[in-house]
Amino acid sequence: MTTIMYGISNCDTIKKAKKHLENNNVEYQFHDYRKQGLDLALLTELEALFGWEAMVNKRGTTYRQLSDEQKQQLDKDLAMTLMLESPALIKRPILRTDEHHLIGFKAADYDAIFA
Repeated sequence: MTTIMYGISNCDTIKKAKKHLENNNVEYQFHDYRKQGLDLALLTELEALFGWEAMVNKRGTTYRQLSDEQKQQLDKDLAMTLMLESPALIKRPILRTDEHHLIGFKAADYDAIFA
């Protein structure tokens, strides 16, 4: 089974998710948006799986730094543009396997997939 985790390496939630996978001997690839990049093709593919609304991390610093106008006008087009410009705006981690895809980290959800 191919497992890919998407995110930013210095994110605490990413660190927890990686540690969980490693402690459970799950092999995975890590795609760091900052190091390996994020292009429109990948973003579009992820948006098709989750929807842009689920992907926007409204609890993060990047979202809080948006202007009130940007927050009020947030729609799919604007969200996609902002996520391409600032991948830190994307909720983390995104985990994809051949059969499953998750956004965010909950140990129980990971256990259900890899048990």
